[in-house]
Amino acid sequence: MLMPILGSVLYVMFGINRVTRLARKLVGTRSGGRPGISRLSSWNRELEGQFAPLALMVGKLTTRPLVCGNTITCLHDGDGAYPPMIRAIENASKSVILCSYIFRDDQTGQAFAKALADAHARGVCVRVLVDGIGSGYFLSPIYHRLRRAGVPCARFMHSVWPWRMPFLNLRNHRKILVVDGHIGFMGGLNIADENRVSRKPRNPVSDTHFMIEGPAVHQLAATAAWDWYFTTHETLDADLFSEAPSGKGETLARIVTAGPDTDLEKIEYTMLQAITLARRSVRLMTPYFLAGERFLSELELAALRGVQVDIVIPERSNHRVLDWACAANIAPLLHSGARIWLAAAPFNHSKLMVVDKAWSFFGSSNLDIRTYG
Repeated sequence: MLMPILGSVLYVMFGINRVTRLARKLVGTRSGGRPGISRLSSWNRELEGQFAPLALMVGKLTTRPLVCGNTITCLHDGDGAYPPMIRAIENASKSVILCSYIFRDDQTGQAFAKALADAHARGVCVRVLVDGIGSGYFLSPIYHRLRRAGVPCARFMHSVWPWRMPFLNLRNHRKILVVDGHIGFMGGLNIADENRVSRKPRNPVSDTHFMIEGPAVHQLAATAAWDWYFTTHETLDADLFSEAPSGKGETLARIVTAGPDTDLEKIEYTMLQAITLARRSVRLMTPYFLAGERFLSELELAALRGVQVDIVIPERSNHRVLDWACAANIAPLLHSGARIWLAAAPFNHSKLMVVDKAWSFFGSSNLDIRTYG
């Protein structure tokens, strides 16, 4: 008797993808498409060999070029990543844009907040975007701290009315910092004391982050600018958040985004194509292994054709229920010849993939449908 009423209420609250609707509406109001896309570097690099089909497919899928001249530095945990991130903010001369799923108002968060407030006070254009759930739904102390300091800060898809916010799905899971348009940071690292593993916090979280210099930073800045526009309707000045491309290294790179509109499957398609092209090895590390049927099938097929598939997951994550759900995906992979490695504590939150030791994929996207990155 309750289902006609209860079902209708649940559909109104969760069954309509208002994220997609809003994104399409915003894009439709702009003749140039997404903010910043037209300013991306044109340093496209055509490839030959094993991964040429992948480069071609991802280029068409994302409309972003594969750019050369990048330097990518791997940073481990908050101990290795936070100091250069804060130092970059302290040295900023024109712009800082920061997106973070979790941004706590603890000792670490306050250090970031001070650096951001100081940058804003000296005239740097600062924008901070935090998720409306990850950084606190009912209360968001860091949001209020930054606002009190005058720093423009917004909360992604936040509303006290559940029917205006699909709060279970499609959260903004990105962790992006771009400073002066020429140095960027991205990966799986949130901003919280728990990520400073060397300080032995109560619930330590290990993670992997990356510092990027070179033309790929343009694409990273465009992603953050679009998220800010999606949330606030403010178009950021591209001249402040991007610079003329300059080669910093020899790495080829491209930013692949998922969401908040119809892009939700682009990351999955990229990973699926890479697995299809694998000849020797696929190494995957994820905190929550909740892959869909087609992803699992592709891994199983790769293992069956002789590719060594190694999947690293935490022995115990920070969500016990997700561990139980993850266990249901393991048996078919083991039967196909894949190897599952259980990482001991501390809980590792990294999202990494390497194919044939020649192609890598990293970022903030989990293997589930609840978030995008």
